[in-house]
Amino acid sequence: MKKVVIIGAGFGGLSAAKKLADDDIQLTIIDKTNHHLFQPLLYQVATAALSPGDIANPIRSVFSEQDNVEVLLGEVTSIDRQKKTVQFNGSSIVFDYLIIATGSRHSYFGKDEWEKFAPGLKTINDALRIREKILLSLEAAEIEKDPEKRQKYLNFVIIGGGPTGLELAGAISEIVNQNIIPDFRNITASMTKVYMVEALPKILSTYPDDLSKRAFEDLKELGVEVLLNQRVVDISKDGVKVGDRFIETSNILWAAGNQVSPLIKTLEIETDKSGRAIVNDDLTIKNYENIFVIGDAAAVKNEEGEYIPAIAPAAMQQGRHVASIINGDRKDKSKRIFKYNDRGMMATIGKAKAVAVIKGLKFSGVFAWLLWSIVHVLFLISFRNRLRVMAEWMWHYLTNSPGIRLIVKEDSSKSTIQQLN
Repeated sequence: MKKVVIIGAGFGGLSAAKKLADDDIQLTIIDKTNHHLFQPLLYQVATAALSPGDIANPIRSVFSEQDNVEVLLGEVTSIDRQKKTVQFNGSSIVFDYLIIATGSRHSYFGKDEWEKFAPGLKTINDALRIREKILLSLEAAEIEKDPEKRQKYLNFVIIGGGPTGLELAGAISEIVNQNIIPDFRNITASMTKVYMVEALPKILSTYPDDLSKRAFEDLKELGVEVLLNQRVVDISKDGVKVGDRFIETSNILWAAGNQVSPLIKTLEIETDKSGRAIVNDDLTIKNYENIFVIGDAAAVKNEEGEYIPAIAPAAMQQGRHVASIINGDRKDKSKRIFKYNDRGMMATIGKAKAVAVIKGLKFSGVFAWLLWSIVHVLFLISFRNRLRVMAEWMWHYLTNSPGIRLIVKEDSSKSTIQQLN
């Protein structure tokens, strides 16, 4: 039996695994967590609209009926290409084929010290930390009597004007102002201020100009102040400096950039400026036809010579393509070439507010939001999760009721202001 090892159970790795699981191979999946995470909805966990269990599923349960699939919890530290081994958790595994699908983490462009003040959003832990920080800020604002000192807890700054930044800004504005603050007595929605900082001349830079403008107007309607052509100079526990302006806040969220796993560097192959592996047209690395890199970790070009976007549909297509090569469906060299089928892009800004580009057609408003909702529900890995998310969304849409808002810090008996400071 062929021995196939997959590092990472994100969209790319899981798609490859599901296609290979029924073949006559010995498949091993290694991941740092025990669950597959539906990252596009992670911001809804961060803003208390959904629970973690709504968007995550144990990897083992996905393959519980495949005896030839082994799932291991651990972090790969190195790869020996000549000996065909993977080292992790002090042991090693031999492979005939290796699929590297390690995804990416947020990048602070050399300012890693900013991370403790401006968390990014890639994992469930990230989402829970952000959610707890937002809730603690509101509690602190409720206690604070001085209007100037209180404002620090009611200012929210999102750095980055891509899809994740838009989703966070829109969700925070809606959920904090419409769902959560009405339960407080000393603070009101008019006191909150949500800022989005974007270094480029427009938000959603990869979208058509008219959709970018529509998204800008939607954010403005929600009360979000968008700062274009503005770069972050410094971030501290007191706030963020944007150009010559300082915004005092305890709520800074990072959505400005990504970097790949350090594991890619250990391969000692050519990478792009973002650290992604430069791969061949069949997604293999140079000189090794049995080692593939897919998803956010790979720099893959389309037929026009442009890099394809680091989004879930692209990773899933790559995963299925690599699986077809390994199981022998693509013996012809010309059929090994990966061709990306661009199915479009979409981003949501809030309830009944979204923009989408699908096969050259542009949509916005309610229709785009419905498309976004349907697509994201269909991509959820388990039928149970789809039902739960649909029920949550319908209830939230009809009643405007908030989601889970628990603060579970061990030191919750301390002053919330002390915790935030």
